[in-house]
Amino acid sequence: MSLQGRSTIRLRLTVLYAGAFFLAGAVLIALMYFYLQQSLTNRPGSAAQGAVKQFLGERGLRNTPVVDSLFKAIGAQAEQERRDTLQGMLMWSLVSLGAVGVAAGGFGWLLAGRALQPLHQITATARRVAERNLHERIALDGPDDEIKDLADTFDAMLERLDRAFDGQRRFVANASHELRTPLAINRTLVEVALDDPAVPDSTRRLGATLLEVNQRHERLIDGLLVLASSEQRLEERSCVDLADIAQRAIITAGGEAHRVGIDIRSNLTITFVTGDPNLLERLAQNLVDNAVRYNIAARGWVSVTVTDHNGSAQLTVENTGPLVAAFELDGLFEPFRRSASGNRMTDAGPAASTRGAGLGLSIVRSVAIAHGGNVRAVARPDGGLTVTVTLPMSQ
Repeated sequence: MSLQGRSTIRLRLTVLYAGAFFLAGAVLIALMYFYLQQSLTNRPGSAAQGAVKQFLGERGLRNTPVVDSLFKAIGAQAEQERRDTLQGMLMWSLVSLGAVGVAAGGFGWLLAGRALQPLHQITATARRVAERNLHERIALDGPDDEIKDLADTFDAMLERLDRAFDGQRRFVANASHELRTPLAINRTLVEVALDDPAVPDSTRRLGATLLEVNQRHERLIDGLLVLASSEQRLEERSCVDLADIAQRAIITAGGEAHRVGIDIRSNLTITFVTGDPNLLERLAQNLVDNAVRYNIAARGWVSVTVTDHNGSAQLTVENTGPLVAAFELDGLFEPFRRSASGNRMTDAGPAASTRGAGLGLSIVRSVAIAHGGNVRAVARPDGGLTVTVTLPMSQ
């Protein structure tokens, strides 16, 4: 594995600073060594030795054995001193380079940390923004350099995102009123008309059909609004017991489960999470409802479990049902997508009007992500699904 793949940018900058210092120091030592070597080769002592040889030669003493031995000894001693000087200079230069290089690495680490401090501020803000706090800005002070330009660009992006989410929230609030009101009026008018004893049977059957269609549209709009609101930042956060929420979902679905012969089992451990109680209740309700309705007609069961797993809260809903292909699992969490492997239990019964729009698991995924969690579905070999929602526990 390369250094770049396993180290931080601060460490890489430190290595870069230290490497540049060592390279520059090595070049400087090489130049000094070469200069000293040339200087000692052409030192003044060599010229003086030549003058002495000339002086003795003029007096006939140059070629005597004693003088020649003396000059050889002096030359050898000078050469030895030259080598010792070069070796000592090289050794102490390398030792000094190593010591100062270590200090340069430490200073490089400090300088890299200071240079990267604005990036740490940008990263910390980005993490807080990831938790849907779009109102916060970096507002980086300092010189007008590349890092400040990055921070200003990030602030401008946050401003546009904040305006977009505010507009979407206003749209959801307005749509909640504008879409539900006409449907409520239609339902009231049809119910009032059907209360008239003089209404013929054909009109009464038409009215019942209109009520079913109207009810389906109300559920569709309600699901879309919940899906849209769950993708916004959470306006309400409180500490709630996930086991209590799951228990309420089981009670709510108990009537339908009993009608179609589905046995609901539960193993609920008190586990606290922080989030929007209404959205979390909708998450649990959708999971249990889907598990009841996508099931088998005989000896079907649903298992609901709440546990504390590795410091996270887990809500697991498992059920019998039709076989689900592995390639269908990801698509089940998309809006308006239903499994092609089977029908709901209620499709063939009196409650056919409760057929949904394929938003149940989409809402589950959106709510889980809004709370910093995730959802995973696994197909059971004998049919049915195991859906697990993992949420951060309250601190």
